[in-house]
Amino acid sequence: MTDLTLSEAEFRAVYQRLRRTSAQGAADRRGTLNNISAADLVAAASDVRTGRTVSLAAPIDSHATPDNPAPAVHQMTHWADDPGAAGLSFATDRLAMNVHGNADSHMDALCHVIFDGELYNGIPAGSVTMAGAAELSIDAAGQGIAGRGLLLDIPRLRGVPWLEPGEHVTADDLLAAESAVSDRIGQGDLLFLRVGHRARRRSLGPWNAAEARAGLHPAAVELLAERQVAVLGSDGNNDTAPSAAEGVDFPVHVLAINAMGLYLLDYLDLDPLAQACEEMGRWSFLSVVAPLRLLAGTGSPVNPIAVF
Repeated sequence: MTDLTLSEAEFRAVYQRLRRTSAQGAADRRGTLNNISAADLVAAASDVRTGRTVSLAAPIDSHATPDNPAPAVHQMTHWADDPGAAGLSFATDRLAMNVHGNADSHMDALCHVIFDGELYNGIPAGSVTMAGAAELSIDAAGQGIAGRGLLLDIPRLRGVPWLEPGEHVTADDLLAAESAVSDRIGQGDLLFLRVGHRARRRSLGPWNAAEARAGLHPAAVELLAERQVAVLGSDGNNDTAPSAAEGVDFPVHVLAINAMGLYLLDYLDLDPLAQACEEMGRWSFLSVVAPLRLLAGTGSPVNPIAVF
Protein backbone atom coordinates (compact mmCIF):
# COMPACT_ATOMS: atom_id res chain seq x y z
CA MET A 1 0.00 0.00 0.00
CA THR A 2 1.24 3.49 -0.89
CA ASP A 3 2.40 5.49 2.12
CA LEU A 4 -0.07 8.37 2.49
CA THR A 5 1.49 9.84 5.62
CA LEU A 6 1.86 13.62 5.65
CA SER A 7 5.01 15.07 7.14
CA GLU A 8 4.47 17.60 9.91
CA ALA A 9 5.49 20.37 7.49
CA GLU A 10 3.00 19.15 4.88
CA PHE A 11 0.26 18.97 7.49
CA ARG A 12 0.96 22.49 8.74
CA ALA A 13 0.85 23.79 5.17
CA VAL A 14 -2.64 22.30 4.76
CA TYR A 15 -3.63 23.74 8.15
CA GLN A 16 -2.56 27.26 7.19
CA ARG A 17 -4.32 27.06 3.82
CA LEU A 18 -7.55 25.99 5.48
CA ARG A 19 -7.33 28.76 8.08
CA ARG A 20 -6.93 31.34 5.32
CA THR A 21 -9.63 30.02 3.02
CA SER A 22 -12.14 29.37 5.83
CA ALA A 23 -11.79 32.74 7.57
CA GLN A 24 -15.20 34.35 8.23
CA GLY A 25 -14.15 37.39 10.23
CA ALA A 26 -12.81 37.97 13.73
CA ALA A 27 -16.27 37.96 15.31
CA ASP A 28 -17.34 34.61 13.86
CA ARG A 29 -18.37 31.91 16.34
CA ARG A 30 -20.50 29.69 14.07
CA GLY A 31 -17.86 28.37 11.69
CA THR A 32 -19.21 26.32 8.82
CA LEU A 33 -22.80 26.62 10.03
CA ASN A 34 -22.66 29.91 8.13
CA ASN A 35 -22.62 27.80 4.97
CA ILE A 36 -26.27 26.78 5.44
CA SER A 37 -28.68 29.41 4.14
CA ALA A 38 -32.40 29.59 4.81
CA ALA A 39 -32.93 28.76 1.14
CA ASP A 40 -30.77 25.64 1.52
CA LEU A 41 -32.95 24.44 4.40
CA VAL A 42 -36.19 25.14 2.56
CA ALA A 43 -34.89 23.23 -0.46
CA ALA A 44 -33.86 20.27 1.70
CA ALA A 45 -37.24 20.23 3.44
CA SER A 46 -39.09 20.41 0.13
CA ASP A 47 -37.31 17.24 -0.99
CA VAL A 48 -38.99 15.16 1.75
CA ARG A 49 -41.21 12.68 -0.11
CA THR A 50 -42.28 9.82 2.14
CA GLY A 51 -41.86 11.06 5.72
CA ARG A 52 -39.65 8.07 6.56
CA THR A 53 -37.21 8.84 9.40
CA VAL A 54 -33.94 7.09 10.25
CA SER A 55 -31.80 7.60 13.34
CA LEU A 56 -28.07 7.98 12.70
CA ALA A 57 -27.06 7.35 16.32
CA ALA A 58 -25.98 4.19 18.09
CA PRO A 59 -27.75 3.24 21.33
CA ILE A 60 -25.87 4.48 24.41
CA ASP A 61 -24.01 1.51 25.89
CA SER A 62 -23.49 1.17 29.63
CA HIS A 63 -21.28 -1.94 29.41
CA ALA A 64 -17.48 -1.71 29.42
CA THR A 65 -15.83 -2.82 26.15
CA PRO A 66 -12.32 -2.45 24.68
CA ASP A 67 -13.41 0.73 22.88
CA ASN A 68 -15.50 2.02 25.79
CA PRO A 69 -13.66 1.27 29.07
CA ALA A 70 -15.53 4.00 30.98
CA PRO A 71 -19.07 3.61 29.67
CA ALA A 72 -22.13 5.66 30.44
CA VAL A 73 -23.78 5.01 33.80
CA HIS A 74 -27.54 4.67 33.65
CA GLN A 75 -29.18 4.50 37.05
CA MET A 76 -32.80 4.15 38.06
CA THR A 77 -33.62 6.64 40.79
CA HIS A 78 -37.20 5.47 41.30
CA TRP A 79 -39.07 2.41 40.13
CA ALA A 80 -42.17 0.40 40.90
CA ASP A 81 -41.64 -0.91 44.43
CA ASP A 82 -45.18 -2.18 44.48
CA PRO A 83 -46.66 -2.51 40.97
CA GLY A 84 -50.08 -3.07 42.48
CA ALA A 85 -50.13 0.09 44.60
CA ALA A 86 -52.94 2.53 43.92
CA GLY A 87 -52.42 6.18 43.05
CA LEU A 88 -49.78 8.11 41.14
CA SER A 89 -46.08 7.21 40.95
CA PHE A 90 -43.17 7.95 38.59
CA ALA A 91 -40.30 5.91 37.24
CA THR A 92 -37.18 8.12 37.09
CA ASP A 93 -33.55 7.71 36.12
CA ARG A 94 -30.29 9.58 35.57
CA LEU A 95 -27.46 9.32 33.05
CA ALA A 96 -23.76 10.14 33.46
CA MET A 97 -21.39 9.77 30.50
CA ASN A 98 -18.23 10.99 28.87
CA VAL A 99 -19.27 13.16 25.95
CA HIS A 100 -16.18 12.29 23.90
CA GLY A 101 -15.02 8.73 23.46
CA ASN A 102 -14.71 5.88 20.99
CA ALA A 103 -18.16 4.33 21.18
CA ASP A 104 -21.06 6.71 21.85
CA SER A 105 -22.45 8.96 19.11
CA HIS A 106 -21.58 12.57 19.83
CA MET A 107 -21.04 16.01 18.35
CA ASP A 108 -17.86 18.04 18.86
CA ALA A 109 -18.10 21.74 19.63
CA LEU A 110 -15.66 24.21 18.11
CA CYS A 111 -13.97 24.60 21.52
CA HIS A 112 -13.07 20.89 21.55
CA VAL A 113 -9.74 21.06 19.71
CA ILE A 114 -6.81 23.12 20.96
CA PHE A 115 -3.87 23.48 18.57
CA ASP A 116 -0.79 25.59 19.22
CA GLY A 117 -2.57 27.25 22.13
CA GLU A 118 -5.60 28.36 20.14
CA LEU A 119 -9.16 27.36 19.37
CA TYR A 120 -10.99 28.03 16.10
CA ASN A 121 -10.58 31.55 14.73
CA GLY A 122 -7.58 32.29 16.94
CA ILE A 123 -9.54 32.33 20.18
CA PRO A 124 -7.16 31.70 23.11
CA ALA A 125 -7.31 28.21 24.56
CA GLY A 126 -7.56 29.77 28.02
CA SER A 127 -11.20 30.52 27.34
CA VAL A 128 -11.84 26.86 28.24
CA THR A 129 -11.46 26.38 32.00
CA MET A 130 -12.67 24.06 34.74
CA ALA A 131 -15.95 25.97 34.57
CA GLY A 132 -16.38 25.04 30.91
CA ALA A 133 -16.06 26.84 27.60
CA ALA A 134 -16.61 30.61 27.66
CA GLU A 135 -16.31 30.67 23.86
CA LEU A 136 -17.37 28.30 21.07
CA SER A 137 -19.36 25.94 23.30
CA ILE A 138 -21.78 23.40 21.84
CA ASP A 139 -24.57 25.89 22.52
CA ALA A 140 -23.43 27.77 19.42
CA ALA A 141 -25.45 25.05 17.67
CA GLY A 142 -28.16 25.09 20.33
CA GLN A 143 -30.88 26.17 17.89
CA GLY A 144 -30.27 22.96 15.98
CA ILE A 145 -28.75 22.20 12.61
CA ALA A 146 -30.88 21.26 9.61
CA GLY A 147 -30.10 20.98 5.94
CA ARG A 148 -29.43 18.59 3.11
CA GLY A 149 -27.76 15.40 4.26
CA LEU A 150 -25.67 13.30 1.88
CA LEU A 151 -24.35 9.80 2.54
CA LEU A 152 -21.18 8.57 0.85
CA ASP A 153 -20.71 4.84 1.51
CA ILE A 154 -17.06 3.94 0.94
CA PRO A 155 -17.35 0.18 1.63
CA ARG A 156 -20.16 0.05 -0.95
CA LEU A 157 -17.88 1.85 -3.40
CA ARG A 158 -15.07 -0.65 -2.82
CA GLY A 159 -17.30 -3.72 -2.73
CA VAL A 160 -16.40 -4.68 0.85
CA PRO A 161 -18.47 -4.86 4.08
CA TRP A 162 -16.20 -2.39 5.88
CA LEU A 163 -12.83 -0.68 5.73
CA GLU A 164 -10.17 -2.25 7.91
CA PRO A 165 -8.60 -0.22 10.73
CA GLY A 166 -5.83 1.98 9.37
CA GLU A 167 -7.38 2.38 5.91
CA HIS A 168 -7.82 5.92 4.59
CA VAL A 169 -10.65 7.56 2.68
CA THR A 170 -9.01 9.90 0.18
CA ALA A 171 -10.32 12.81 -1.86
CA ASP A 172 -10.37 10.47 -4.87
CA ASP A 173 -12.62 8.13 -2.88
CA LEU A 174 -15.01 10.98 -2.15
CA LEU A 175 -15.16 11.95 -5.83
CA ALA A 176 -15.70 8.33 -6.89
CA ALA A 177 -18.45 7.90 -4.28
CA GLU A 178 -20.17 11.02 -5.59
CA SER A 179 -20.12 9.59 -9.08
CA ALA A 180 -21.42 6.21 -7.87
CA VAL A 181 -24.59 7.79 -6.46
CA SER A 182 -24.95 10.49 -9.14
CA ASP A 183 -24.89 13.22 -6.53
CA ARG A 184 -22.42 15.85 -5.44
CA ILE A 185 -21.16 17.31 -2.18
CA GLY A 186 -22.54 20.84 -2.11
CA GLN A 187 -22.45 24.03 -0.07
CA GLY A 188 -24.18 23.69 3.29
CA ASP A 189 -24.36 19.90 3.14
CA LEU A 190 -24.33 17.70 6.19
CA LEU A 191 -21.98 15.05 4.83
CA PHE A 192 -22.07 11.56 6.31
CA LEU A 193 -19.14 9.31 5.53
CA ARG A 194 -19.60 5.59 6.13
CA VAL A 195 -16.44 3.52 6.64
CA GLY A 196 -18.25 0.46 8.06
CA HIS A 197 -16.95 0.85 11.61
CA ARG A 198 -20.24 -0.23 13.20
CA ALA A 199 -20.70 -3.15 10.80
CA ARG A 200 -17.22 -4.44 11.68
CA ARG A 201 -17.87 -3.94 15.39
CA ARG A 202 -21.14 -5.87 15.22
CA SER A 203 -19.60 -8.69 13.21
CA LEU A 204 -16.20 -9.10 14.92
CA GLY A 205 -16.82 -7.46 18.30
CA PRO A 206 -15.42 -4.28 19.84
CA TRP A 207 -11.71 -3.53 19.66
CA ASN A 208 -9.47 -0.72 20.89
CA ALA A 209 -10.56 1.88 18.33
CA ALA A 210 -8.32 4.49 19.96
CA GLU A 211 -5.34 2.69 18.43
CA ALA A 212 -6.74 1.35 15.15
CA ARG A 213 -9.61 2.62 12.98
CA ALA A 214 -10.47 3.64 9.44
CA GLY A 215 -11.10 7.29 8.68
CA LEU A 216 -10.72 10.27 6.39
CA HIS A 217 -7.26 11.17 5.14
CA PRO A 218 -6.42 14.72 6.30
CA ALA A 219 -5.58 15.90 2.78
CA ALA A 220 -9.20 15.17 1.79
CA VAL A 221 -10.42 17.90 4.15
CA GLU A 222 -9.41 20.47 1.53
CA LEU A 223 -12.12 19.13 -0.78
CA LEU A 224 -14.70 19.61 1.98
CA ALA A 225 -13.52 23.19 2.46
CA GLU A 226 -13.71 23.83 -1.27
CA ARG A 227 -17.28 22.51 -1.37
CA GLN A 228 -18.20 24.49 1.78
CA VAL A 229 -19.86 21.69 3.71
CA ALA A 230 -21.48 22.53 7.05
CA VAL A 231 -21.10 19.30 9.05
CA LEU A 232 -19.08 16.09 8.71
CA GLY A 233 -20.23 12.89 10.39
CA SER A 234 -18.86 9.36 10.35
CA ASP A 235 -19.45 5.97 11.91
CA GLY A 236 -15.83 6.15 13.10
CA ASN A 237 -14.39 9.29 14.65
CA ASN A 238 -13.46 10.78 11.26
CA ASP A 239 -9.71 10.34 11.90
CA THR A 240 -7.70 7.30 10.89
CA ALA A 241 -5.61 5.59 13.55
CA PRO A 242 -2.67 5.44 13.57
CA SER A 243 -2.50 9.12 12.61
CA ALA A 244 -1.91 9.98 8.97
CA ALA A 245 0.18 13.04 9.89
CA GLU A 246 3.59 12.93 11.52
CA GLY A 247 3.70 14.53 14.94
CA VAL A 248 -0.02 15.37 14.98
CA ASP A 249 -2.66 13.17 16.56
CA PHE A 250 -6.20 13.52 15.18
CA PRO A 251 -5.21 15.62 12.14
CA VAL A 252 -8.75 15.65 10.69
CA HIS A 253 -10.08 17.02 13.97
CA VAL A 254 -7.43 19.73 13.93
CA LEU A 255 -8.09 20.70 10.32
CA ALA A 256 -11.88 20.49 10.50
CA ILE A 257 -12.67 21.95 13.92
CA ASN A 258 -9.69 24.18 14.66
CA ALA A 259 -8.75 25.45 11.20
CA MET A 260 -12.15 25.46 9.44
CA GLY A 261 -14.76 25.66 12.20
CA LEU A 262 -16.36 22.49 10.80
CA TYR A 263 -18.56 20.58 13.24
CA LEU A 264 -17.83 16.85 13.52
CA LEU A 265 -20.19 14.03 14.47
CA ASP A 266 -18.28 10.98 15.68
CA TYR A 267 -19.22 7.31 16.07
CA LEU A 268 -22.61 7.45 14.42
CA ASP A 269 -24.38 4.32 13.22
CA LEU A 270 -24.80 4.77 9.48
CA ASP A 271 -25.74 1.18 8.64
CA PRO A 272 -29.54 1.74 8.89
CA LEU A 273 -29.13 4.91 6.82
CA ALA A 274 -27.18 3.03 4.13
CA GLN A 275 -29.91 0.40 3.98
CA ALA A 276 -32.62 3.04 3.67
CA CYS A 277 -30.71 4.81 0.90
CA GLU A 278 -30.32 1.54 -1.02
CA GLU A 279 -34.01 0.75 -0.66
CA MET A 280 -35.12 4.19 -1.76
CA GLY A 281 -32.51 4.66 -4.47
CA ARG A 282 -31.48 8.07 -3.16
CA TRP A 283 -28.51 9.21 -1.06
CA SER A 284 -29.59 12.70 -0.06
CA PHE A 285 -32.25 13.62 2.48
CA LEU A 286 -33.29 16.24 5.01
CA SER A 287 -31.02 15.94 8.05
CA VAL A 288 -31.71 17.37 11.51
CA VAL A 289 -29.16 17.49 14.36
CA ALA A 290 -30.14 18.74 17.81
CA PRO A 291 -27.35 18.85 20.42
CA LEU A 292 -28.18 19.34 24.08
CA ARG A 293 -28.16 22.91 25.41
CA LEU A 294 -24.93 22.55 27.41
CA LEU A 295 -24.07 26.23 27.71
CA ALA A 296 -20.36 25.66 28.38
CA GLY A 297 -20.02 22.17 26.91
CA THR A 298 -17.28 20.91 24.59
CA GLY A 299 -19.73 18.61 22.84
CA SER A 300 -22.97 16.72 23.25
CA PRO A 301 -24.49 13.28 22.87
CA VAL A 302 -26.51 13.46 19.67
CA ASN A 303 -29.19 11.60 17.74
CA PRO A 304 -29.20 12.96 14.16
CA ILE A 305 -32.27 12.13 12.10
CA ALA A 306 -32.54 11.64 8.34
CA VAL A 307 -35.95 12.36 6.79
CA PHE A 308 -36.77 11.01 3.32
